[in-house]
Amino acid sequence: MKKMKGKGKEEEIVNSGVLTLTAPAPFADETSCLCQAPHEKLTIAQARLGTPVDRPVRVYADGIFDLFHSGHARALMQAKTLFPNSYLLVGVCSDDLTHKFKGFTVMNEAERYEALRHCRYVDEVIRDAPWTLTPEFLEKHKIDFVAHDDIPYSSAGSDDIYKHIKEAGMFVPTQRTEGISTSDIITRIVRDYDVYARRNLQRGYTAKELNVSFINEKKYRFQNQVDKMKEKVKNVEERSKEFVNRVEEKSHDLIQKWEEKSREFIGNFLELFGPDGAWKQMFQERSNRMLHALSPKQSPVSSPTRSRSPSRSPSPTFLWLPHKPSPPFSPKAASASMSSMSEGDEDEK
Repeated sequence: MKKMKGKGKEEEIVNSGVLTLTAPAPFADETSCLCQAPHEKLTIAQARLGTPVDRPVRVYADGIFDLFHSGHARALMQAKTLFPNSYLLVGVCSDDLTHKFKGFTVMNEAERYEALRHCRYVDEVIRDAPWTLTPEFLEKHKIDFVAHDDIPYSSAGSDDIYKHIKEAGMFVPTQRTEGISTSDIITRIVRDYDVYARRNLQRGYTAKELNVSFINEKKYRFQNQVDKMKEKVKNVEERSKEFVNRVEEKSHDLIQKWEEKSREFIGNFLELFGPDGAWKQMFQERSNRMLHALSPKQSPVSSPTRSRSPSRSPSPTFLWLPHKPSPPFSPKAASASMSSMSEGDEDEK
């Protein structure tokens, strides 16, 4: 088998047929084994070292594959990658065999067949696979090895239905994926039955389709209404919390801005009206100016003598004397003062 790439798709050429990763795997009756060379039995060592040039190693894996999940896919991936060049055939048991030996399935056989066709690791799907592998079946499909987990699989009156495959040296073990299985998925559904019944009722399924009684139907619908109310209340609470958080954030910002403005205002006030502020200096300067304007400096007691000009008579010199109370007015004093003034004038003349 070789690989080629064309138009962005990886194609696998198997013998004369072409399979793509974007197309579903064919069914066995559509391919009928195309190997032309004689089918020679290989050992595991030979298969691991390299495969025959004319054909890939044909690996077979079987199962029920109900509710196909990642555990199934990982097991098939291991089977596909056991050898450098392999062709993976997957056998799927029918509903009749499964219900007889294992139990009722969720998916019918047609759904399970189709699910396997769309797994990327599967090259061919064998429908209505046998519960126990016979030499005739192995020869018909030219199977080299059988892949399955190594846990003994007791069924159909046998302690291990793969015992004769292991003894023939054709068994290759794979590892199970813990935590996921069809039984686990069914257990979850049974455990949460009420939840899924209510879910499907809400999505439009009828009580008859769900096999739910009339009383349980009313109970589930009432619970759905209660859940809707709870969801609305929860949404309102979340919105109110968001609103409160926004208010708190804004109030915090406002308080912070108010504190900053308050500090700035107080600083400016102290700078202007503090003990050494600009307002005090300005007030002192204005006070000094007002005091200077209200009480000017006194004139000197004696002024320097001026040289008399020939054209002008000297102005009389006045002396500022301390204020004394004038004596009471009398006619004699008045005549005396008048006579003294006249005498002075005569002296000047």
